[in-house]
This record gives sequence, C-alpha cells and structure tokens, in this order.
Amino acid sequence: MYSMRNVNGHIQVYDHRGNFLFSADNEREAREELESYAEFAA
Repeated sequence: MYSMRNVNGHIQVYDHRGNFLFSADNEREAREELESYAEFAA
C-alpha cells in the first residue's frame, strides 16, 4: 500500500507506514516509478 500526495505541484510517494519513498513530477511518473520500486523490493 502506497500513498501519493501532491506537494507544491509534484507528487510525493509514501509507504504504508508514512515513510517517504520518492518524488515525481506527476502522478503518471509516480505510478511508473512505483512499478519499478515494487519490482526492486520484491
């Protein structure tokens, strides 16, 4: 489970514990990065 927050026009992604993972320029980019992140973490 991940959450995305729009902060000053960019997207910050957090894990289920609220820990910051990464930021992206937009939601599409964040979702693509999440796919890569999930593959790496598995």
